[in-house]
Amino acid sequence: MAEGDLPALLALTFRAVLDQIHEQLAAEGFADVRPAHGFAFQYLSHRDGATAVELGDHLGITKQAAVQLVDELVKRGYVERRPHPTDRRSRLVSLTARGWRCIERFVALSEEAEDRWARLVGRERLDHLRQDLLAYVDDAARERRITLRPVW
Repeated sequence: MAEGDLPALLALTFRAVLDQIHEQLAAEGFADVRPAHGFAFQYLSHRDGATAVELGDHLGITKQAAVQLVDELVKRGYVERRPHPTDRRSRLVSLTARGWRCIERFVALSEEAEDRWARLVGRERLDHLRQDLLAYVDDAARERRITLRPVW
């Protein structure tokens, strides 16, 4: 990799952290969760349920693919479907206790990864990096909507 290829370094860092976290999640009983599931979990954790269409829109996938993903997550015990309060044709997808436990472990493992970075480069440098990245994201968000979703 060429020195100064910052976007690639950011992508590699993200990948390395996710790989480490998912290895640990697998060791703790969440071997059936994939990184792509995390993007769905992240979206669902910030609302009181969502339809498959809403989830698909967030993930950038078709309604059919979203329904298939939800079916898979229901089968694995991470989400459940329940009646929609205002639309009898729709169902809301929400996290189960197992889904929330997985999120809690992901958050804890993310914090451990951040602590590791702080030991490597120092807390002050890490805090500066966070502020710099936030400034870039805020600037980019003025031009377009930015969401956290997989790059399929």
